[in-house]
Amino acid sequence: MQEKPSTVAAYAAGASLAAVALFYVFGPNYTIDGDESSDNNRKKSIVGLSNLANDCFINSVLQALAGLGDLRVYLIRELHRRELDGPEIYNTVPSPDELSRAERPDKLRELQQGIITRALKEMLDRLNERPIYKKIISARGFIQALEFAFRTRISRNQQDAQEFLQIVLERLCDEYHAGVRARQRALGPIAMPAGSGAVEAEAEEYAAEVEVRIDDGSPNGLPAIIDNKLKEIDSEAGFPFEGKLESQIVCQHCQYQYKPNQTAFVNLTLQVPQKSSTTLSSCFDGLLKTEYIDDFRCDRCRLQHAIELKTLEKSRAYAQSEKERLDREITRIQEALESDPESELEGIVMPPAEVAPKRKIARHMRIVSFPKVIAIHLSRSIYDRNSSTKNAAKVSFPERLPLGGILNQTWYKLLAIVCHKGSHHSGHYESFRRNHLYAPFSTPEAFSSYAQSRVASETPSVAPSPRLAPRSTPDVDVEGESSNLSSTTSSTSLSNVSPGASQLTPPMPRPTTSSSRRSLHSTNSRSSTPQPTSGSDSNHSPTPDQGRFSTSSAPRPSRTIPRSSGETMSGVSSRLRRRRKPNDRWWRISDEKVKECKTSDVLGMQKEVYLLFYEMERADASPVAAVGQL
Repeated sequence: MQEKPSTVAAYAAGASLAAVALFYVFGPNYTIDGDESSDNNRKKSIVGLSNLANDCFINSVLQALAGLGDLRVYLIRELHRRELDGPEIYNTVPSPDELSRAERPDKLRELQQGIITRALKEMLDRLNERPIYKKIISARGFIQALEFAFRTRISRNQQDAQEFLQIVLERLCDEYHAGVRARQRALGPIAMPAGSGAVEAEAEEYAAEVEVRIDDGSPNGLPAIIDNKLKEIDSEAGFPFEGKLESQIVCQHCQYQYKPNQTAFVNLTLQVPQKSSTTLSSCFDGLLKTEYIDDFRCDRCRLQHAIELKTLEKSRAYAQSEKERLDREITRIQEALESDPESELEGIVMPPAEVAPKRKIARHMRIVSFPKVIAIHLSRSIYDRNSSTKNAAKVSFPERLPLGGILNQTWYKLLAIVCHKGSHHSGHYESFRRNHLYAPFSTPEAFSSYAQSRVASETPSVAPSPRLAPRSTPDVDVEGESSNLSSTTSSTSLSNVSPGASQLTPPMPRPTTSSSRRSLHSTNSRSSTPQPTSGSDSNHSPTPDQGRFSTSSAPRPSRTIPRSSGETMSGVSSRLRRRRKPNDRWWRISDEKVKECKTSDVLGMQKEVYLLFYEMERADASPVAAVGQL
């Protein structure tokens, strides 16, 4: 019976759909995510951001922040702490009498609640997904949270990624400090026993050991002890972008050193010199080098000048009361000169500031508190009287950045940059973000602790049984090789004894036939070559055919010498380190367009680089990264 054309077409369509579905189930990356290399099964795409209203300056900053691991850890930890404390702590604000004039209760409550902290965490979580298809999302939710927090709309006319980054980081820092103050108010002052006469240090120690109760539903609750570990956690879990700069002034005439002035920062602005090419270190020198300033009125020189004038005035005075008044003023000025020349002297008529001598001073700055993540802004603006232009100088920047002195040097690793293409008034922002793999934060020393526990628990036996070295081949190959090894060893031992003594030896196993030898040889040729032990000589190591099928009487130390557990774990870790490849994968992101690139491509963006994000390297970064990148 001949089938109808409609039935044939329906069968063909169903078979095609089934084939497409089957192909997608077993290889979805090929048809949707693009061509994938045979030696790399990782996705080559991340989530992009849509640009509907000239939002490239917002998208580039968010993509750069999404690649910072310490920032994501801080957001998770801060929100989890707020959830554990409960909303009552962060909804309570002090009375209006305790607030300053610039603080408003509703603004302080929003800072304590962490509106932008929660919105940024949700935004970065969405950007760190690994989709199986090309995915584009919008940053509208985070923008609305910013506009609600500042009660204004973000202008698209003046697009500046650095200004947007500054607003976000300052808001996050304010919310962090507001939350810390709210927790301190919730704890409240701890009353000391009357008449104890304890000093402040004893009060702090008493406060650190006060007993509190955890509400678990029981009448009394569970006891808990607050110790100094909480203070260490609070100091360690600070805002990762916050650092401190210290500036100091030294008078070149009297050599008086002013008190150091410390200021907090969330990002550093470095001026790019007007050259054809420069380096990031030269830009740092412009901020941290010693600067000499003329026409400065030193406070100590001013006091010395006042003493000279009042002494001259005393010599010209005739009234005794006038001389006594001048003597008292000179005495107070001399005391201030010796103790604190910067303090204000009340009740003393000082000479006018215009007649004070002008001196030359030296001003220098240094970083005294290094942040976990340092954001660097390269200022490329050149302002003239009539117009402003862009400085297109090439700025070479390293992948690893050292900061600090010789004794307190801190190393940073480049994780993201933001580039700008175009002129000073128009252009486009795009970001580069490292595809960084982080090890589990809960067990950063998993392999080392496991090896140490094995070495400490196991004691070597007097007559240990032989152990095979760890292999990456299947179990069937190991069994076949061990059986072949036993037969070869037996035949070797029998060939070196006399015929009379052969009756005392155990029965020899069944010899391996030629066909089985060929099958074993083909199987072992596909497997990886075993690594030699520490006691074997690489120059005299037998070939695979000689070691498995030769009847020579030479011993095989790589198969007969037992290994301790420490040697086994060291061999495993050494192979893991050898197989590890450096993480050279970056994402080049231009709004919704995502493309993979290398570190050399990132370091080559010298004319366009605008923002750089470096993350502090940890002391145990090497072993952790070795485990996390496998």
